[in-house]
Amino acid sequence: MYKRQLINALQNWKTSTNRKPLLLRGARQVGKTTLVHHFAKSYTQYIYLNLEKKADATHFIKHSDAQNILDTLLIANRLKPVSQATTLLFIDEIQEVPDAIALLRYFYEDIPELHVVAAGSLLEHAMGKVSSFPVGRVQYMYLFPLHFQEYLQAFGMEMLLDKLKQVPVDSATHEVAMQWFHQYALVGGMPEVVAHYAKHQSLVTLSSIYESIWTSYRDDVVKYAKNATEEKVIKHILKTAPHYLDSRVTFQGFGNSNYRSREVGESFRALDDAKIIQLIYPGTSVEFPLIIDYKKSPRMQFLDTGILNFVLGIQIELIEVEDLTTSYKGALVPHLVTQELIALQQTSYKKPHFWVRQKKDAQAEVDIIYNYKNLLIPIEIKSGKAGKLRSLNQFVDRAPHPYAVRMYAGEFSIEKHKTPSGTSFYLMNLPYYLATYIDLYLTFFVTNYKQ
Repeated sequence: MYKRQLINALQNWKTSTNRKPLLLRGARQVGKTTLVHHFAKSYTQYIYLNLEKKADATHFIKHSDAQNILDTLLIANRLKPVSQATTLLFIDEIQEVPDAIALLRYFYEDIPELHVVAAGSLLEHAMGKVSSFPVGRVQYMYLFPLHFQEYLQAFGMEMLLDKLKQVPVDSATHEVAMQWFHQYALVGGMPEVVAHYAKHQSLVTLSSIYESIWTSYRDDVVKYAKNATEEKVIKHILKTAPHYLDSRVTFQGFGNSNYRSREVGESFRALDDAKIIQLIYPGTSVEFPLIIDYKKSPRMQFLDTGILNFVLGIQIELIEVEDLTTSYKGALVPHLVTQELIALQQTSYKKPHFWVRQKKDAQAEVDIIYNYKNLLIPIEIKSGKAGKLRSLNQFVDRAPHPYAVRMYAGEFSIEKHKTPSGTSFYLMNLPYYLATYIDLYLTFFVTNYKQ
């Protein structure tokens, strides 16, 4: 078990005076069960249930009283009634019994001393079947594939992690970090994949694991779909979507099909709920709050770049690439940086967005818009020179602040520029391996370069 940063949030939850039953959310195979098993070592007593097993599910089907369920579990597992404050109850795959989700409110109301964690990978689908959802009586946490910091921890690169915390990063650290991030871009962040690669150091042996994970997602289609037609559309999306990574989504006839816009849209939303393929919609404003336009075409965001590389068959060619910003039509690094920003979230879930300006003869698109203390910071991911950042310049001309970021393969620097229209601004050139340190660097940027 390598350390996941969410373990710190779990420890804070454990000691909270206002603790509620916790719903741990995330796609299949991102490590939810392993994380809780590791967390459970800090308790005197641990009760584990997997509601995919009939015997475990029966407890929530037969009983509707939290205390009765706990008493039955203690007897069934031959456990002594120890202090509830040192006992963890983990209800895994809770989506299999929607009534169990409703019962979480009674654990909170009737046995508040008992520590309860539930996890599920298709909770959005199950929640629609819950007769009385425990609003205000549960907390949420989110787990995603490993981000770059966790990836380095899995390989024991503690010294490099310490160096990356020092702002700004120095040249020697930059060279080492680039090598490791390139490896991370190839491998991705799925826990089973990372664990295997850390042990065997071979990309070839990872193929069967990627295939197994992707096949399991395809086989789960029936759980996402509302009907037979939606099942077919979801299967079609999973088969064709990776090849459209570099373009925005048009629902009508997606993937050279005859499927209608509504059918494709609903199927994409089902995959979005499962967090396998998420839809990232554009914003159109330059001031906080970012105004999202759901009528405009979204981008696709896959759960994990490593799986995406495997499905596209581009891992081998990526080994020889020096600048990842040129890979797969320039779409790979924006995808990976977006994955990094998503993975940083723990107690809330908000997707990053991109920015568009679509007026006649004046179209523009900025890769990522990042909210930093209510400043919408434009982030472009490019290998070209700053003077060629046409879309970024258009955003800066309209923004109420002078800050912009370019993520690229070069070293860290901050430069002063003017747009073609004459607007002065500061450009922070940030190596793309620093995505998970974005708040740290934006604090340094805004603090030291005033308007």
